[in-house]
Amino acid sequence: MSAATATAISPSTSLRNSLNSYPNWMKWSSPCQRTTFFVPRAAASPDTGKGNKKRKPKVKKPSSPTPVTTTTESMSEEEQPQPQQQQQQQVSLSLDDVNPVGLGRKSRQIFDDVWRKFSGLGQISRTTRADDREALDALLIREGPMCEFAIPGAQNTTVLVVGATSRIGRIVVRKLMLRGYTVKALVRNADQDVLDMLPRSVEIVIGDVGDPSSLQAAVEGCNKIIYCATARSTITGDLYRVDHQGVSNLTKALQDYNNKLAQLRAGKSSKSKLLITKFKSEDSLHGWEVRQGTYFQYVIASKYDGGMDAKFEYTETGQAVFSGYVFTRGGYVELSKKLSLPLGSTLDRYEGLVLSVGGNGRSYVVILEAGPSADTTQSKLYFARINTKIGFCRVRVPFSSFRPVKPDDPPLDPFLVHTLTIRFEPRRQRPVEGSAGMKQDPRSFKLILEYIKALPTGQETDFILVSCTGLGVEPNRREQVLKAKRAGEDSLRRSGLGYTIIRPGPLMEEPGGQRALIFDQGNRISQGISCADVADICVKALHDSTARNKSFDVCHEYVAEQGRELYELVAHLPDKANNYLTPALSVLEKNT
Repeated sequence: MSAATATAISPSTSLRNSLNSYPNWMKWSSPCQRTTFFVPRAAASPDTGKGNKKRKPKVKKPSSPTPVTTTTESMSEEEQPQPQQQQQQQVSLSLDDVNPVGLGRKSRQIFDDVWRKFSGLGQISRTTRADDREALDALLIREGPMCEFAIPGAQNTTVLVVGATSRIGRIVVRKLMLRGYTVKALVRNADQDVLDMLPRSVEIVIGDVGDPSSLQAAVEGCNKIIYCATARSTITGDLYRVDHQGVSNLTKALQDYNNKLAQLRAGKSSKSKLLITKFKSEDSLHGWEVRQGTYFQYVIASKYDGGMDAKFEYTETGQAVFSGYVFTRGGYVELSKKLSLPLGSTLDRYEGLVLSVGGNGRSYVVILEAGPSADTTQSKLYFARINTKIGFCRVRVPFSSFRPVKPDDPPLDPFLVHTLTIRFEPRRQRPVEGSAGMKQDPRSFKLILEYIKALPTGQETDFILVSCTGLGVEPNRREQVLKAKRAGEDSLRRSGLGYTIIRPGPLMEEPGGQRALIFDQGNRISQGISCADVADICVKALHDSTARNKSFDVCHEYVAEQGRELYELVAHLPDKANNYLTPALSVLEKNT
């Protein structure tokens, strides 16, 4: 299905469905342990003494019998009766033997205690009572996650929540704790108001997304990141610092931490990249060949020949620079090398390439030649266009983005790749302004190469970014907000991490799981969505392979005009175990 197709589907129901109706015997049982609380409404429980003897309660009016059943499930082995005594006993009681007022107060006290524990987990606003916070923290520390909601492997996963005090972040934190994750929260300050918003079992790290040095401690020990932070002012500097540079700084910090783990594990980590080439000395330039060519026949090209030249050199500043110009119409220059991978390594075990480059912001064509290395005449060419920016950046090129030069050729098989080429051509170059505001000549280029690596194949996302569609933002600041948001999204896509980008409609403060959701691509949604539903999508995307490397818009279901339906109704399963995200995202395209 094309990207023009969106899906609508219902999220999980709220926490209230986890409480069962209460019969005459009020019971609350945690699936994590066998402890069961029984509170009778109008009957007294018999006492159990030593020596397995039971004292019979006094009976004033035997004419009004009330049967009472005893249970031995919670007794110890010494307290359990003999086999011949393990039978239900009928005892006659009257209403005069019990105090209904006392029983009612006791029942209400236990019920209120249980309800406070459950409602505290799903609390959206700030907790104001200290005893409620202590009860919640003690429950999570002593008993761990609620097994009804726990996710396999969650206890071995540490998630860093950035913007944990935001409207979405507070709900994300509680949903993660409820499912057994270890949660770290990155906050700018740890004053009392911030501490009141977060449970005590959450590890709070003080830092600023705009300060890379403060993020090393935040990502230490983390497996995944959920980024819910957003700038709170319309100042361009704040938008750039939080929505753009903050995302870039965190992706770099997480990559550095993963690389550190890979070095400690001798490169055997599942997140280890395969180094294809690193331009760290003049010797690393050996094997790279600079070539020139044209898309026209020579007899025609000579008429428009304006000259072209290119060179690849290692400068005194320690940089490998591929530079030159192409004034010939239809001409191009390229840098090519036959790959030499480590013994036992093949590119079919990886999902793409990542290039660390710098320069003057030109676009290039990456060409892979695949086929039998012994007979290059049978090789086929595949290409993908990449964009760079002024300065240094990382460019991610998935193997799925390569297209055959000849349409009839089969899709790219990374196992057969044997040659890598980087080509510059003047056509399709977008205007780029220089440092002085002057537009540069699109026929000249400069590309600084730092390294080329192969990205490991991953099944799950590493970084979840909550962006926005622009709906609900004041018109006078919408363009600035969207520009910063889109720049942050682009930096995440180029990082090489597995990502999921969520663009919700206008946020609403209402319970989640009440309405079906629309998943779309193309910036066409027009409705809002509750913060709780967005938080639920973030948590579900952590281990959903269909959410990896996906960007999508989401909002509540609405009725479109006749003939202009924007989505297909996939399912409507309003139970908390409903995995609505997989069928919804399976029809959406990647890398959008």
